Amino acid sequence: MVTRKPAAAKTAAKPAAGKRIPAKSTAAKPARKQKEKCLLRLYVAGTTPQSTRAILNMQKICEEYLEGAYQLEVIDIYQRPQLAKDEQIIAVPTLVKKLPLPLRRVIGDFSDSERVLIGLDLRSGLNK
Repeated sequence: MVTRKPAAAKTAAKPAAGKRIPAKSTAAKPARKQKEKCLLRLYVAGTTPQSTRAILNMQKICEEYLEGAYQLEVIDIYQRPQLAKDEQIIAVPTLVKKLPLPLRRVIGDFSDSERVLIGLDLRSGLNK
């Protein structure tokens, strides 16, 4: 029969006077946060020049700043008046940010991208 000696307990070496040894974290590092997808609804009135300009400006802003992490729904209030009524849309073009919360609304042709991003509360998380 072979007998084994119990393993000696490991002792941590004491740091030299005045030096600190950082504690090793046993917790797993959090995963890198995925860019949350924005759900945007753009309410327009037909194919007026102002509606067309608003659509083009929003597509440009989304491509440049949201880099594919968005879903833009264009809703014509003449074709789907019930959606406008449910969202209490009183002026067009109106952009509604549904996700991520909080819900935000911006009215206009969206020609000033900086103001649109600030109005939608998206500017703080963007590097551009």
